[in-house]
Amino acid sequence: MYGTLTPSLSKAYWDEQKRACAESIGVPADAWVAALDDTWHERVSGLFGGMTQTFRTVAERAGHTPTQEQVTAAVEARLVAYRQGQRLRPDALETLRSLRADGMRLALVSDCTHELPLIWDRTPLAEHFDATVFSCVEQTRKPDPRLFRAAARRLGVPAAQCLYVGDGGGDEMNGSAAVGMVPVLLAGPDWADNHAPGRPETWTGLRAETLSEIPAIAAAHRAAARAGADADAGTAAEADTGAGLSRT
Repeated sequence: MYGTLTPSLSKAYWDEQKRACAESIGVPADAWVAALDDTWHERVSGLFGGMTQTFRTVAERAGHTPTQEQVTAAVEARLVAYRQGQRLRPDALETLRSLRADGMRLALVSDCTHELPLIWDRTPLAEHFDATVFSCVEQTRKPDPRLFRAAARRLGVPAAQCLYVGDGGGDEMNGSAAVGMVPVLLAGPDWADNHAPGRPETWTGLRAETLSEIPAIAAAHRAAARAGADADAGTAAEADTGAGLSRT
């Protein structure tokens, strides 16, 4: 989601969101941000439990034992800041509408902490997706093939029939390709401005600069898949006929 449906945002932007709940939990802002950064892998993989337990654990890592009231206040402050800070690419919603109008089923695969699944149903994106795969819920992160297989399974289609669109973070291009999906790298104008761990330095596969290009890429992929299926069916029919003739 982040860097794909949303702009690629700087670390300074995300740090400001993190600071919004530091006072509530009783940890100095710089120490809180550092503790959140240091526990990113565990948080995005859901290894600390839900958001309340996660915040308690992170505070303890920062050397503070918060009260339940402080944890609750910090969680509330974080969710408010998180909701207010959500930004979408200008063509995100129209692209999703266009894909849906073309009969495409959509799944979201996101490396995320618990904030996103908690607010997901209240975002303008939720109504456009048939399935979600959140890393913190699945307790693993990209490029784990289980995430991509889960997306295909929840859509009810083989992975080989899926396009996977992402900005490349978390080695997701290789992760999706490993299960048979066709990856498309979204390399927007902000792509090189902000670092995303695991993003490929070079990519020779399908590539788009804007989300608005994706419906045409998806339509071409579907047409090619159908043509391949028709060719396979024709080959099978010819083989059956040949076998029948040879037996007579």
